Amino acid sequence: MSANAERVFLLPGEYHVARTPCHMATLLGSCVAVCLRHETKPYAAMNHCLLATNPGGSDPDKGRYGDTSIETIIWLMKKLDERGKINAKIYGGGAVVGHLGTTSDIGGKNILMARTVLKKHGIPIVSEDVGGTKGRRIYFDTAKNEVVVKVIQKTEEGARLEEKRREIASRKTKVLVVDDSPLVRKILVQAISGTKDMEVCGEAGDAFEARDKILELDPDVISLDIIMPKLDGLKFLKSLSQHYPKPVVICSTIAKDQSQVAAKAKEYGAVDVIDKDTLHLYKGLAVVQEAYIPKIRRAAGKVVRKMMFKD
Repeated sequence: MSANAERVFLLPGEYHVARTPCHMATLLGSCVAVCLRHETKPYAAMNHCLLATNPGGSDPDKGRYGDTSIETIIWLMKKLDERGKINAKIYGGGAVVGHLGTTSDIGGKNILMARTVLKKHGIPIVSEDVGGTKGRRIYFDTAKNEVVVKVIQKTEEGARLEEKRREIASRKTKVLVVDDSPLVRKILVQAISGTKDMEVCGEAGDAFEARDKILELDPDVISLDIIMPKLDGLKFLKSLSQHYPKPVVICSTIAKDQSQVAAKAKEYGAVDVIDKDTLHLYKGLAVVQEAYIPKIRRAAGKVVRKMMFKD
């Protein structure tokens, strides 16, 4: 795959259409992903739907449902080339127990809806890996029109936790630093790099860049600011906790001790919260490390699971 190709990780309810080579990925349990590819041009699309039928909600919700999300990516593909031929691949729809899905027939309904919509538009299904009792990680290389499927067994969570403990004990903890200030990122990166047991695996200036870095680098801990462009850190944290949980330490000037912001961060799944002002960022690395590093280190040893929210 080209080093310049776009990388996109889809959370549940999202979809993406690419005109140029792209590497799309997602994590599926009972959800279904449809991968579309133009037969002669580099146009491609993928969705991640949670349920089969849209009950008639608002437009921003259309990506959550198989009927409306699949119709949408088909329409967008045809808008790029109305006469071009498109083929499809379908993945997911497992009867997965635990953090990847439920024991109901949601997966089966999602699979049926995908097949129904594609048949309606005369789009052939050239490949599929659906059903069963397993979760799947999907990697769609649009340049090659290839999809790699990595199976996630039902017992993965327990095995993953044990493996994580062994891994972290045998290597450096990987930290992703997310902050819109290049100067603050530099200071935090230097503080982490000055330890013997941790390393910075990547940096991001906003939530969207962070999302792709999380998929690509699989950090053990995320140091996350709140006030950022495009999407604030609390909303990003909430989305992560719902769909792709990682140990997160909030580091922000508005996350004062006992504040509503700090409480909300904990509610949304933050392992710990740091008031950035208490780090005294400009008084030297030793001062920063004393307050910052212990919290990052403790977060690395925490196990986080998917969370559900009422709103």
